[in-house]
Amino acid sequence: METLDVKGVSNSPTAGSFVRPSRPAKPAQSFISAVLDKYTSEVDPETQAIRAAKQIRIGTKMAEEVGFDKIRRQLAKVDQLKIVIVDSYRVAFAVAEGEKSVKEMVPSIQELDVSRNMLESVGVVVDICKDLAHLKSLRMGGNRFRDAMADPGLRNSGSAFAHVKELALNESMMSWEEITCITAHFPELTNLNCSTNQLSILPYLPLGSLVDTLTSLQLELNQFTAISDLSAVTELKVLRNLHLKGNYISTVTKPNAPVPLFSESLYYLDVSYNNISSWDFVDSLLESFPGLMSLRIAHNPVYDTATMGDNPAKAQQNRIVSEESHMITIGRLPQIKILNFVSITADDRANAELFYLSRIARELAAVGKEEEETTLKHHPRYQMLCEIYGAPEVTRQNKVNPDFLEARLIKVTFYLVQHNEQSQNPQDVGEEYVRLVPKSFDIYAVKGFLGRHFGIAPMQLRLIWETGEWDPVAALDEADETAVLDGDYSSDEEEAEAEREREGALRSEEPSKQHGESKKKMEKDSEASKMRRWIKRQVELNDSTRQLGFCVDGMEARIRVEMK
Repeated sequence: METLDVKGVSNSPTAGSFVRPSRPAKPAQSFISAVLDKYTSEVDPETQAIRAAKQIRIGTKMAEEVGFDKIRRQLAKVDQLKIVIVDSYRVAFAVAEGEKSVKEMVPSIQELDVSRNMLESVGVVVDICKDLAHLKSLRMGGNRFRDAMADPGLRNSGSAFAHVKELALNESMMSWEEITCITAHFPELTNLNCSTNQLSILPYLPLGSLVDTLTSLQLELNQFTAISDLSAVTELKVLRNLHLKGNYISTVTKPNAPVPLFSESLYYLDVSYNNISSWDFVDSLLESFPGLMSLRIAHNPVYDTATMGDNPAKAQQNRIVSEESHMITIGRLPQIKILNFVSITADDRANAELFYLSRIARELAAVGKEEEETTLKHHPRYQMLCEIYGAPEVTRQNKVNPDFLEARLIKVTFYLVQHNEQSQNPQDVGEEYVRLVPKSFDIYAVKGFLGRHFGIAPMQLRLIWETGEWDPVAALDEADETAVLDGDYSSDEEEAEAEREREGALRSEEPSKQHGESKKKMEKDSEASKMRRWIKRQVELNDSTRQLGFCVDGMEARIRVEMK
């Protein structure tokens, strides 16, 4: 077997094509032939009758096409076609000898797809497009253009691409230099697709008219490893959408590279299916994307999403981790309005930021006081969140030798709330009593010494352990929750309720005097709504012989004492 040492354009070590030597090769054809082959092959040119369609067999049953004759006759009028798709039709040149010109055959084309054909010269595409005065969208990816920068047909393209707004050069294995050389002939281009081109870094090159026209850039499935690899496109002034899905991105800036700063017009960023494994990447996003409002970051290691091969228990655990990562991402990015295609409401943000704040408190509790500053460097929004919601309670666990007596004691802070205070404000702190309690004491023993200390009958006391952690609660009231479970709660009811709320808000908008009062009331209601969604976890210690060490966590606890 003869081995050919031929270098291809793909850098994959396993790239190759295998074709049976006995399989006959189909010849190349012109663009006009491809259009006629696709759109008129089933219509008799003289009688305009539709040829009998091939029978469709599904298993042992025969299927019949119904209603397609009218569509075929309409598509056969190629001079009226506005959308022409001839991908994979072996197109190699524009017009063959004896054929009518493109302008005569298909003058109305607005969207053209010549992807995955046998085009080797951009000049052939110029020959096709120069007679298409209404062309707006051009897809020519999947071809292997040779030496596009020296192509005489491209240099003499004139106004062939003058009105094209969308261009796809994906899967063409072209360098960034070749891509910019081609786009220089598209003065009104707004959407550019350069996916799957083995691009690893974009060198600084003149971008021409793209600086003021390009709004969407797709660089998916390439080989970028950092956002700084794309610093060359930070010059695009009106860029709104940047698609980087399926690369190898793990950081914003490479070592010794400047921090890239994109235009404030950039609204949407897609970095899904990359190698992002650190929250530092998320924290750095707004520095490089000051106008970012919508982000897609799913399917990265930082999310730890479940795979199809995971067992159900692990999948459930990973799903919970993914939901937590979603909330932490919202908490870290204050400007984001949409995350992974999910809109973020004011309540969603409040819930996520409270959850994120509780996770920071958990991290601080796991390290010593001397490491607190280092830990907070990884949470740049901590101070801002503390100003909004208040500083979280950090309870550090002191490591003790399990053989020592102190390892068997819990430092408990008891405080008494009188009955009349309970009805007004249960949060008022009464007399405090701090005591080291053996873990082996049961609840009856604890109530016994508390009764003696406070002078109250032990069985008249209620003990509530305040964990200091936050738990989410249902946003619906009991009636609504029952309706949801019964399947009676519809989106129409939600819309009607929202409409009533809007009408109520409009009625409450009165000029001058009542404006300030209504504003305060709305802020108060909004704050109350936030608090309804998250509450501090409290556990009542019921009368039992269960030991205190099994009822509370850690070496310190805070317990509220109430009268029944």
